[in-house]
Amino acid sequence: MRVLLINGSPHEAGCTHTALGRVAETLEGRGVKAELYHIGKAPVGGCTACGACGKTGRCAYNDGVNRVLEMAGGFDGFVFGAPVYYASPNGSMVAFMDRLFQAGGGALRHKPAAVVASARRGGCTAAIDVLAKYPTINQMPLVSGDYWPIVHGNTSEQVLQDAEGMFTMETVGRDMAWLLRCIEAGRAAGIMPDIVEKEAWTNFIR
Repeated sequence: MRVLLINGSPHEAGCTHTALGRVAETLEGRGVKAELYHIGKAPVGGCTACGACGKTGRCAYNDGVNRVLEMAGGFDGFVFGAPVYYASPNGSMVAFMDRLFQAGGGALRHKPAAVVASARRGGCTAAIDVLAKYPTINQMPLVSGDYWPIVHGNTSEQVLQDAEGMFTMETVGRDMAWLLRCIEAGRAAGIMPDIVEKEAWTNFIR
C-alpha cells in the first residue's frame, strides 16, 4: 500500500512539510509506504476551462499536475497539505487541485484522502473546508483525525512544539492506514466499488 502526500506550500521544508512528515512517519510505521511530492515555488496557473483534458486525460498546461496524474495509479491514498493564506489555502495549491481533479479525478476516485492545513494562528478550519471539497465530490473517502487536521506555528520548529497538532497528524496517519487495510480486505473478499456513470447533468435554469 502506498500513499502520496502533496505539499502545496512554496516552502519545500517548511511548516506544511513538517505536518505531512508526521503523517508519513506514522504511515511508514504501519507498513504503508509514504511519498512526499512538492508542487514547487513557481506560481501555479488555474484551470482555464479549455476542455482539453476531457479528450486527453491530461491538463493542457504540462506541469506538476500532469506529473501527479502520471503517478496517481501507483498510489492507494492521498494527503493534500497547504498553508493558510488569507483564511484559505494558498492560491497555487487551490489552482493545482482545481486542475488535478478536473483533468484526472477518475485516477483518484474511490481512494481515501486526507487534508491538512498549517497556519501561524487563524484560518485553518476555513482552509480545511476548501481542501476537503475536492475529495468529497470525487467519491473519495475522507480520512479524519481526532480533531481538525491542522497545525500551528510560524516555523517548522514551532510546529513541532504544537503537541496536539502533531498528535492529530499521527491520528490521520493511523486512520489512513486502518482504512487502507479495510479496503484491501474488502477487495480480497470480492467487495468492489459500485460504479454507476452519471447520466444527468442539470443546470440551475428553468
